Amino acid sequence: MARRTLTLDNAVAAELAGSGDSVLRALRERTTSKVHLRGNLLTLEGDDGEMDEAARLVDEMVGLIENGHEVEPDTLDSVTNAIQSSRRPAEVLDDVIWRNRNTRVVPKTVNQKLYVDSIRENTVTFGIGPAGTGKTFLAVAMAAAALIEGEVQRIILTRPAVEAGESLGFLPGDLQAKVDPYLRPLFDALYDMLDPDRVNGYFDRGVIEVAPLAFMRGRTLNDAFVILDEAQNTTPEQMKMFLTRLGFNSKMVVTGDITQVDLPKDRDSGLIVVKDILTGIDDVSFIRFGGADVVRHRLVQRIVAAYGEHAERESPE
Repeated sequence: MARRTLTLDNAVAAELAGSGDSVLRALRERTTSKVHLRGNLLTLEGDDGEMDEAARLVDEMVGLIENGHEVEPDTLDSVTNAIQSSRRPAEVLDDVIWRNRNTRVVPKTVNQKLYVDSIRENTVTFGIGPAGTGKTFLAVAMAAAALIEGEVQRIILTRPAVEAGESLGFLPGDLQAKVDPYLRPLFDALYDMLDPDRVNGYFDRGVIEVAPLAFMRGRTLNDAFVILDEAQNTTPEQMKMFLTRLGFNSKMVVTGDITQVDLPKDRDSGLIVVKDILTGIDDVSFIRFGGADVVRHRLVQRIVAAYGEHAERESPE
């Protein structure tokens, strides 16, 4: 067994250990080498290939710390994902999409970086992938940044009102009470980005609008950042209706998970059909997320992978 010792700056060593050695423990979990930290000396033990991988991971973490990044155990997932994709971690994690008080939103995986770059560069972006990959959250962050920077005059957030076989008419209360369960995730993302008083003011003035997809019919959406969430529950006709609402100086982001379609079995999902129709069209981009992009609790990533494996076993040849 070979051994390699790295001498670190004292402050860097403290950051690399993390609060209660949390980062160090995560580093040990993510490498097959043995990792020891004594003072400012980091020792790696293992075969040459194992140590090379561990040393690369440590070097990238040290570089982030030296450039002012606050590293956490989850940062190792981001660094590992970038290395596996032959990208520099700093290239991903230095892209600050949104900053407000204690909120700092950055891509955490290479696919998330591709997603936000696509939103910047294209008029229409589709983000397709499992739960927890940041599709909606990042889109709302991009929308908030575009609004504050004056790139658009309003934000429009919409979802199809299709959930587990229920419909708006069967829910109690007025229209706002009826749509609230469907649109709550969008409200939550907004309040994560902006101060509640500012959000409420935007709602009052119509700068931010949150409404069911049916309310989009017949409109032309100019100077707007428009997000269609849970798009797997649109029909092909609804998807066409939504996309043709696009106006001048607007962006559209369409997000969804094609493995969680709640439409009746005899109805096609507009999100599945649209890829065959629009692939190759200029200014339209499709970004695919996978299990490695899940940035919620680590168990969510394992759940997504287990469901994917089950679907493969159950699907016909």
